[in-house]
Amino acid sequence: MGKLSVKRVAATRESGMYGDGDGLYLRVGPSGAKSWILRTLVHGRRRELGLGSLAWMSLAAAREEARKLRTEARSGRDPDLLRNREELTFEAAAKRHHASLARTLKSDRHADLWLRSLEIYAFPKIGRRPVNTITSADILSILNPIWAKKHDTARRVKQRIAAVFDWAKGAGHYPHENPVTGLKKALPVVKRRAEHMAALPWRELPVFMAQLAARDAVSARCLEFLILTALRSGEVRGAQWSEIDLDAAVWLVPDARMKRGVPHRVPLSTEAMAVLEKVRGLNPVHVFPSPLRGKTRKVQPLSVMAFKPLLGRMGAEGFTVHGFRSTFRDWCSESAHADREVAEAALSHATGNEVERAYARSDLFERRRALMEAWARFATGSGSGEVVALVRA
Repeated sequence: MGKLSVKRVAATRESGMYGDGDGLYLRVGPSGAKSWILRTLVHGRRRELGLGSLAWMSLAAAREEARKLRTEARSGRDPDLLRNREELTFEAAAKRHHASLARTLKSDRHADLWLRSLEIYAFPKIGRRPVNTITSADILSILNPIWAKKHDTARRVKQRIAAVFDWAKGAGHYPHENPVTGLKKALPVVKRRAEHMAALPWRELPVFMAQLAARDAVSARCLEFLILTALRSGEVRGAQWSEIDLDAAVWLVPDARMKRGVPHRVPLSTEAMAVLEKVRGLNPVHVFPSPLRGKTRKVQPLSVMAFKPLLGRMGAEGFTVHGFRSTFRDWCSESAHADREVAEAALSHATGNEVERAYARSDLFERRRALMEAWARFATGSGSGEVVALVRA
């Protein structure tokens, strides 16, 4: 019997298998439902592969699909891998990669932001596309509109799209070169200017700290501790009692919460220890627990939004919470005249080139302790803030 025709496929009603040649069959079920089947050899063993329903796959489409799968089988590959690659959309690939990646990210918030950026910029354009059909031109259409206007965001989106395609290629879903590779020359050059967070001038800090000390909120104590330790918001808000050695006056911030991804020892000044004494007993786990309870009713650390209403109630304007690190750094340079490497170590900044960092094994802890004691005395108005000779030793 010859090949099938469109007319014959439509007219066939009796259940059975009807061959088109080269292993392609029209299967008619007892209910009259029609679908396509390919019979072929895969690694020397006969396989029967379902290609789909006649309702959405025409005779011509079934022949083309069968041809591609037979080519895969004759090349020694499993045709199912080809079909899986074609059925995997970019959105599905991104979510699978994100699921494996989420465990390595610093926080749940970071994991959410990672995926959210693709949901906003990539999924609307290529989310439903089979991942193996996406080209460099498609990625360029995502990045071009935001490359100059939202450069930092666009750069992150580019990195995340590249990571998805690296995953897809490694998992066997994408047989080509990463489409993000080579886009650098196609995107305009953006000259970046250093952006600095607005900071409170260091001379004004003692007055601000006095006003802050008059506040009773947990957020006020947290902000005091942030200023006295010169660390970042997330590092301080997430502080746990298990990280703090009260006897030694040392706080060890774990690598998962540090921006550089390395643990950071913080010498706690007398004034910083006094702040801790005020919040002891609020919660056995979190140093600065949130007064709000989520759906689980579980105690959480203070929210990233905790400081905004506090500063609003104080009428404090023109600077940011992150800017207090700049306040500290300016004081180190202009008032304390502290050595650069000590001040940078207090901020957990890497200094020097790669070779210098490899040989700089010390974290300058004792010198930093003297610096932070002087900083705390200045900030709280209990001393001039001049640094003793130990800091410059």
